[in-house]
Amino acid sequence: MSVIELLWPAFVLAIALVFIHSVFGLEIIKRGVIFTDLAIGQIAAMGMAISVAFMHSRYQSAMTLLFALLAAMIITWATKKVQKIEAFIGLLYALGISSIMLILAQSSEGTELFSKLSAADILFTSSDDLFKSLLLYGGIAFVMFVLYPKLKGAKKEFLFFIMLALTVTSSVQSAGVLVVFALLIAPSFAGLSQNKTNPFVFACLFGSLSIVLALFGSYYLDLPTGYAIIFVTVLFSLVFVIISSIMSHTNKKRVDEE
Repeated sequence: MSVIELLWPAFVLAIALVFIHSVFGLEIIKRGVIFTDLAIGQIAAMGMAISVAFMHSRYQSAMTLLFALLAAMIITWATKKVQKIEAFIGLLYALGISSIMLILAQSSEGTELFSKLSAADILFTSSDDLFKSLLLYGGIAFVMFVLYPKLKGAKKEFLFFIMLALTVTSSVQSAGVLVVFALLIAPSFAGLSQNKTNPFVFACLFGSLSIVLALFGSYYLDLPTGYAIIFVTVLFSLVFVIISSIMSHTNKKRVDEE
């Protein structure tokens, strides 16, 4: 059996993760609230941790969704009412991560569970899990591309954060909080750092290439999959942004001299 035959669900899920997170990542960077996704993901992981530590992993999806929606509603309110919103969201993230450590301290497998919540292994994703994720992401994509642009004001803002919460609920369970953050920010940052291709299209292609290379590297080098995805995606993004910035500065200087 070839690697592709064995791991095709992981590859498809990886590309789907890049696609759906690019939808939100571009908007998050434009808004300048980079920690929004990380805070929602961390609060969502609180629900997952409570399920694992106190409920024998029952109602895991429901608890994760409940806490993600709670975080989304708080942030939606805060964006309209709180000054220095980035600081507020950063504190939410700190609250989430510290709460998880306190919750998992009640479990004998706390360290292992915390590592899984931060960066999970998607390498051996089952086809059943893949199809569930694709169905969810397809519905979210429909809402974001068809319904979202038609709304205005508070309703549009609330829908954005609710859809982000639903996305994070699924992706945190399958990939981990830090992987979600990397996929939301790194490909979108690269996409917005160039002006030759549509940022969304570029982010999807850039992120897909990065995550596929990370999966291959993780499999052949026996590395932790989640952290391999974070490392490769973030490294590629930083290198691309630096090179783009240097080229842009050089071209601008040349034009000024002419």
